Amino acid sequence: MKERTTRLKSIKKLIKNNRIKSQDELLGLLTKEGYEVTQATLSRDLKLLKVGKVSDGHAGYVYTLPGDEERSENESLFVQDFMRGYVSIEWNSSTVVIKTFSGQADSVANALDSLNMDEILGTVAGDNCIFASLRQGVTGEQFMKALEKHIPNLDD
Repeated sequence: MKERTTRLKSIKKLIKNNRIKSQDELLGLLTKEGYEVTQATLSRDLKLLKVGKVSDGHAGYVYTLPGDEERSENESLFVQDFMRGYVSIEWNSSTVVIKTFSGQADSVANALDSLNMDEILGTVAGDNCIFASLRQGVTGEQFMKALEKHIPNLDD
C-alpha cells in the first residue's frame, strides 16, 4: 500500500481534476491508482484535507478543496496552537520529543498533524509530551528546518 502522504496528494489531484460526487466514486478512482483504502480511512483523509462539497450547478454536489486563503488561515490557527503549548523540542535519530505545558500535548500534536509535514510518520501525545516518529532518512535537523518553514518565529 502506498504511503499516506502520497495518497493525500493523489486525493487532492483527483478532486482538482474530476467532478467527484461521492466517496464511492473517489474510492474507485483511488483503487485505479493502486491505493487500498477503506471508507473510514478515506473519511479521515477528507476531513484532514478539509474537503467540502459545493453545488455542481445542476441537481448535485461535488467535492472541493479549500482555497489557498482558507488553507493559510487554518495553518495560522494551527501555528498559534503549537506556539501556545510547546516548551521545547529535542530529537534523536528517529524520534522528535516535544515537551508542552501540562494538558497542552493533545492540541500541539493536533496542530503538528494538521501541518501535514512529509517528514513525520505520526505523533503520539501524552499530557505534557509528544513523540513524533520521523520518516526513514529524515534527521531532526531536517524536521526542524521544515517546521520553521511553517513557524518562522519558532526560536523567538
